[in-house]
Amino acid sequence: MRSPVNGRTAAFLFVLAMASIVWLIGANAGWNLNDIKKRAEDAARTAVGGGLTNDEVIRGLKEALSIGAKNAAGNASRLDGFYKNPRIKIPFPPEAQKVKTMVEAIGMRKQVDEFVKTLNRAAEEAAKKAAPIFLDAITGMTIQDGFEILNGPDDSATAYLKGKTTAPLAREFKPIVKAAIQKVQVTKYWNPIATSYNRVPLVKKVNPDLDDYVTKRALAGLFELIADQEKKIRKDPAARVTELLRKVFGSR
Repeated sequence: MRSPVNGRTAAFLFVLAMASIVWLIGANAGWNLNDIKKRAEDAARTAVGGGLTNDEVIRGLKEALSIGAKNAAGNASRLDGFYKNPRIKIPFPPEAQKVKTMVEAIGMRKQVDEFVKTLNRAAEEAAKKAAPIFLDAITGMTIQDGFEILNGPDDSATAYLKGKTTAPLAREFKPIVKAAIQKVQVTKYWNPIATSYNRVPLVKKVNPDLDDYVTKRALAGLFELIADQEKKIRKDPAARVTELLRKVFGSR
């Protein structure tokens, strides 16, 4: 028995083969280009089922990702969108865990808690600017990408977006995070913690790159929320808020 992945690949290759055959037959028969295009699309629709054209599949998936990105950014950018969501809450930097342990032991737990809160406030502030960056990154999806995503696991579109865009998104997102860190005064809460720790004899001085840390954790949290949105669109007909989404995801 073939695996689902091999089956999807075979189906996609069959679509391409059908379209190519129609194209060659039409060209030899002297059909005009519009006739060839229409017959090739008809062959593709017959092969994949559901009456979907390649264009509809790609537009539907881009629409799903766009809606997911907007909703995820909206949820994350609310007050406590990161801070009170245990799945994406940004913790004290792991590389500075010794700092946390030591300063809490000398009575600075409140300062540690306030610092963690400001890290999450920075992510929430930055998330307000995230949606347009994600939307710009959704444009390069190919036909093959589309069919593999449509028939893939519940987070296939999110995984595609994450794989294709994490590095460029991080570059664009980092200045936004930096500005957000300054706005919520993260260093105001970090500096007393670091200063108290660094006064301890013989300890290695710490100064984590908070811009980089919050950027990576904020993007990871946003991708997780986008995956939730994608799963909802795939599983829940009520979440398919446009006719195109109902047509594309209802055909699976």
